[in-house]
Amino acid sequence: MISFSLALLLLIAGYLVYGKVTERVFQADPAKVTPVHTMADGVDYVKLPVWKIFLIQFLNIAGLGPIFGAIMGVMYGPAAFLWIVFGSIFAGAVHDYLSGMMSLRNGGASLPELVGMELGGKVKQVMRVFSLLLMILVGAVFVFNPADLLAMLTPDHLDRMFWIVVIFAYYMMATLLPIDKLIGKLYPIFGLALLFMAIGVLVMLYVHAPLMPEMWDGFYNHKPDPEANPIFPMMFVSIACGAISGFHATQSPMMARCLHNEKYGRPIFYGSMITEGIVALIWAAAAISFCNGYEGLQHFLRDGSPAVLVDTLSRDWLGTVGGVFAVLGVIAAPITSGDTALRSARLIAADFLGVKQKKIIKRLLVSVPIFAICFCIMLLPYDALWRYFAWCNQMLSVFTLWTITVWLARRGRPYVISLLPALFMTMVTMTYIMFAPEGLGVVLADWCGLEGAYMVSLGFGGAVTALFLYLFCKWNKNQISLKTAAA
Repeated sequence: MISFSLALLLLIAGYLVYGKVTERVFQADPAKVTPVHTMADGVDYVKLPVWKIFLIQFLNIAGLGPIFGAIMGVMYGPAAFLWIVFGSIFAGAVHDYLSGMMSLRNGGASLPELVGMELGGKVKQVMRVFSLLLMILVGAVFVFNPADLLAMLTPDHLDRMFWIVVIFAYYMMATLLPIDKLIGKLYPIFGLALLFMAIGVLVMLYVHAPLMPEMWDGFYNHKPDPEANPIFPMMFVSIACGAISGFHATQSPMMARCLHNEKYGRPIFYGSMITEGIVALIWAAAAISFCNGYEGLQHFLRDGSPAVLVDTLSRDWLGTVGGVFAVLGVIAAPITSGDTALRSARLIAADFLGVKQKKIIKRLLVSVPIFAICFCIMLLPYDALWRYFAWCNQMLSVFTLWTITVWLARRGRPYVISLLPALFMTMVTMTYIMFAPEGLGVVLADWCGLEGAYMVSLGFGGAVTALFLYLFCKWNKNQISLKTAAA
């Protein structure tokens, strides 16, 4: 448990130290008037207490990723723990904080509008479609696993399909009602369950400490087929929400519309991501400890699912009552991401169409097509939905990080804080789409074998990353020249 404890302390230190650095780079100003003071509408721009905003932001971003993603991703070995820690501190939390604060400075603008301001109108149009489809995809993906868990906890006649209908009906209400009427009232309850889960499992981790392998016991990939699942890039897409996730930047504008002072941006945006990293770290370690190592976890996942592991672990470690509360926390995490994903889809579509959202009839006008598309997507195979969501999610983080980098560079601030993670995630996503089966991986493997496909994918990813860096440096040089000429 030494390595786990060190990782936990590093995450906390990251918030206290690097979070402060990130805040100074942005230059948060408590004296600035926030959108909720000037644009209050009683629907989306509603002043909420800081503790509620934190819980809503945390639950919005803590979907399946930090729990199921961490359980499956930890099979990549100790590298998974390093990615959760350093990815959260230097990439995910920077991404979440700066995108959230940029929205706060621009009237609570949604992500596509922010991208358009910095990268141009053509990119904005692409991002509008891309973000909208991703939000609908999230709403569809985050129905199935909580429905499975609820079916386990309830009588047989309340089966998976029953809970899918119930969850989707809740999504519709959460999308349409003012943010303080349903989300603002339910999230504290969901948050309590999720925090109970995290604390309870953390305590039991130390009780079962002897069963937890240390990082230095074997630093290698524990996947049964490591050649087809190399750590780079596969792990960095599998463990997304526990380290960095583009989805988060689509959720932050909702809270930017409710925040009354910029000084709370760090605990809400940066702090939520660090908290999610802690949850991912706990579940990754708990999965290994409960299954007596990587081989036991591999055997469990081969015969069962992460949902079954969560249910079994919670009941065994926390007892019947504690296990039910823990599982409810795990159920709340994806549901409270799915509902706000569809709400975010409504806001993105409303910004795109220029439709004000104060009246319910106009919210329905925008939302009904979104609900219809989401329901149709739910009919597709779940495994395919999850794989495409994972790649699209990380691709969105690339757009966001480059937008942040340009925003910082325009203002003469230390843009390296976002440039480095932007370059890294560009390399990850471009390599992944070439190597993964859902990309061109199958075609490349047929042409040049698995090893050859991997080398080609790395080369492609490196070339695209180098091109992005060149274009940014060229643009930045022109910006400096224009400023010098103007002076």
